[in-house]
Amino acid sequence: MNLQVKSTELPPFKPLPQKAPDIDVRRMPDGTVYIDSNHKLGPLHRSIAHLFVERAAAHPERNFIGERIPLPDGKTGDWRFITYGEAYNRARSIAQGLLSRGFTADTPLMILSGNSIVHATMALGAMLAGVPIAPVSVAYSLMSGDNSKLKHVFATTQPKMIFADNGPMFARALNALPLDGVEVVTVTPIPDRRTTSYDDLIRTNAGPDVAKALDRITHDTTAKYLFTSGSTGMPKGVIQTHRMMCAVIAATEALRTEPADPNEIPQSLEWMPWNHISAGNIGFNGQINAGGTIYLDAGKPVPGLFDETIRNLRDIVPLGIGTAPIAFGWLCDAMERDDTLRDHVFRKLRTAGYGGATLSQDIYERFQALAIASTGNRIPMTTMYGATETQGVTVVHWITERVGLVGLPLPGITLKLVPNGTKLEVRVKGPTVTPGYHKRDDLTKAAFDSEGFYSLGDAAKFLDDNDPMQGLVFDGRVTEDFKLDSGTWVSAGTLRAHAVAAASPLIFDCIVCGQDKPYVALLAWPVAAAAKEICGSADPNVIVKDEKIRAFIRDKFAAYNKGQSGSSTRIKRVILMAEPPSVDGHEITDKGYVNQRATMDRRRPLVDKLFAASPDPEVIEIP
Repeated sequence: MNLQVKSTELPPFKPLPQKAPDIDVRRMPDGTVYIDSNHKLGPLHRSIAHLFVERAAAHPERNFIGERIPLPDGKTGDWRFITYGEAYNRARSIAQGLLSRGFTADTPLMILSGNSIVHATMALGAMLAGVPIAPVSVAYSLMSGDNSKLKHVFATTQPKMIFADNGPMFARALNALPLDGVEVVTVTPIPDRRTTSYDDLIRTNAGPDVAKALDRITHDTTAKYLFTSGSTGMPKGVIQTHRMMCAVIAATEALRTEPADPNEIPQSLEWMPWNHISAGNIGFNGQINAGGTIYLDAGKPVPGLFDETIRNLRDIVPLGIGTAPIAFGWLCDAMERDDTLRDHVFRKLRTAGYGGATLSQDIYERFQALAIASTGNRIPMTTMYGATETQGVTVVHWITERVGLVGLPLPGITLKLVPNGTKLEVRVKGPTVTPGYHKRDDLTKAAFDSEGFYSLGDAAKFLDDNDPMQGLVFDGRVTEDFKLDSGTWVSAGTLRAHAVAAASPLIFDCIVCGQDKPYVALLAWPVAAAAKEICGSADPNVIVKDEKIRAFIRDKFAAYNKGQSGSSTRIKRVILMAEPPSVDGHEITDKGYVNQRATMDRRRPLVDKLFAASPDPEVIEIP
């Protein structure tokens, strides 16, 4: 059942214990706008390694990370946990093992594995030793046909050690790399390859070298190399310093209006990969700062895997939920079918946060209707905006009914909005921003302007130019926008979000086409589960041809077009695609962001069909 609540009937939100917006806005004669938060940035932790040591000393018996035990049939069993104290002891042994092997800041540890307890202890051990880690997208190893991105990451970092927890699973990827002189550590050994046992590594006796290494770590020490998605080519190695990660923690703490309850241990459920800032930096480090417990989720918001997420969610009582917008849609579906699950999720929930893309208005309203049905209140929904190069730089830290805001600058951050065509390009300076790209001084130089601001390539604007305190809204990617043959600009990012919302729940993403053409058209990917509800099949090859599906698309976009006043926002044709976005084709990242230009280039024959004088049968024409 899809719940809806009329605006005149809406109850109040639960309190949000964060400071109200307070910014300084400076407008230059050339149209450039500078924005600073008037909330002051507090002191930074010395490093994430030091923070972890402090929390382990304060809560040695508290559960740090939980994961389900894998079973032989591919399913999962009961939870197993590692405490803060146990993780610290393992990390110290790993740190000593690295230092004894001569590891330094110039000899990174590459991690191929997905999220796991052993992954976390390897990463923390490297941090204690002052050794950078390079966590690599599992997609580069297991989903790629040629492992080209993995080879590129390896060549860029030149690691002295690679950790792959399940050796046999990653054997093909490892065979693609020139591993002479590189030590491979596994939990499960690889037949016919010499590897070091993780269990042997954590039995290393830690000595005074670990404390000495920790003492050498400063804000400017490199903690990680995180690789950008590579959606337009090979990924870039973004330097992640301890200053960057600690500044995000300090900035979020500076917005609090009340201290955390020491008797409440935050619990989070994490499916997003640790090779991205959202889960690997902001989520992971934030839970360490809070002394919380991270539950690792083997589920994902895709058919066949989300049941595992729901199973796991029943075992925790979250104070907050932070995830990608697509997961909120799946969660709403599950809670609408199960009042017990709904009431369990909302039992202590204070906030919900989304990031990486805009949450559709439809999902927002469904989520709030469920909250009201369970608690009698709405739940404040927040979002943080940033990039691999910047961490989080803006946040919605006040109660708002508006979906699509990216917020206002965090304490310590300066935003610079620079006129670029019809838009304002977002640039940023502050302690959360990277010093540059590993071994790519050319790319580093090109990424920063003459004032030292990093350019994100996105556009933003004030929701109300006369009232900046209402916040900024995302205004698309500067490089994705285009003109129709009439000279009318099309905001591809904005239209993309509107199109997905208009065809909800059938479309999970789309590509906006029409450069130098007379109208806008879409290449779109259907959601198998939603399509099955409409046509009875989850087979993509059946879905894209089914007349019920095509009628649904026609009706939804015809209704959407009635509310549009110009050619730049009306949609004339749609093609549904059976083939999912390709990692090797640079169409999609493992985080789920689809690249417009790369997809259009790779699927040029489909784009041509959208604009043919006589439309192909694949084309759905919108009246």
